[in-house]
Amino acid sequence: MTTQAPLMETNIPSAKLIGRGKVRDIYDVGENLLIISTDRISAFDVIMPNPIPVKGIVLNNLSIFWMKRTDHLVPNHFITSSPSEYPSILADHAHQVQGRSMLVKKAKVFPVECVARGYIIGSGWKDYQREGSICGIPLPAGLRLADKLPEPIFTPSTKAVLGDHDENISFGQAKDLVGEATANWLRDTTLQLYLFGSKWAEERGIIIADTKFEFGLIDDVPSLVDEILTPDSSRFWPVDRYQPGISPPSLDKQFLRDYLETLEWNKTAPGPALPEEIIHKTSEKYRSLYQILTGETL
Repeated sequence: MTTQAPLMETNIPSAKLIGRGKVRDIYDVGENLLIISTDRISAFDVIMPNPIPVKGIVLNNLSIFWMKRTDHLVPNHFITSSPSEYPSILADHAHQVQGRSMLVKKAKVFPVECVARGYIIGSGWKDYQREGSICGIPLPAGLRLADKLPEPIFTPSTKAVLGDHDENISFGQAKDLVGEATANWLRDTTLQLYLFGSKWAEERGIIIADTKFEFGLIDDVPSLVDEILTPDSSRFWPVDRYQPGISPPSLDKQFLRDYLETLEWNKTAPGPALPEEIIHKTSEKYRSLYQILTGETL
């Protein structure tokens, strides 16, 4: 079992830091990028003050797992996760990159978050209650919370800067942002990846309720970037505990969101300090999901 100390933030002076997101630190290392998944966790777009042990290692390795299994569907940015194959400027920083990083190709990222929904939950449920539709897509009347949709739908959103919220947009608005041909490709590829992942997960007793992807151009070829089907980007529910009409128990960071909803906190920074029990249980959910999906332990 992995026993690395939690990593809240990286510091690699020999490389150029070009981005520090909610979870990932991104370095320019010449021709390529190095993406390091820290153990930071965010909820309601606020980064919590406590790291979640092993979380970044799960995110990194689960994304690699999926990228290797979906590259026949769509190209992706992954090159290697072996530090021995990284540029020499990273040689003195093995403790920050081991197990939680990947060397990737540079991409021009499309300004659209690509969301696939197979079940009605979260912001989609709120939209449906208010309008009977999600992102302009009409849905049957009488759906319950967590019901399975007649078929998966593509519900794009804007890409917010750190600290802001993504906003759901219509497919027409997505076409305005990236053009019709690209929007069609994003929709079709998003649903194709979701269906592939959903089938794999259901065979192992897990429902993927929804997920989001990012895509960009690598040498003018539309490609998958960032993460794929992780507990940060997706909702995972155990099949044997799924019941429409209630919010199902989760194997993702919804557990943390549910805890935070019990607090008198206004969902703005700074986030509240997390109790050890919540930190431990969140870490265990990430580990457990990884083992179920991959058959491997971390």
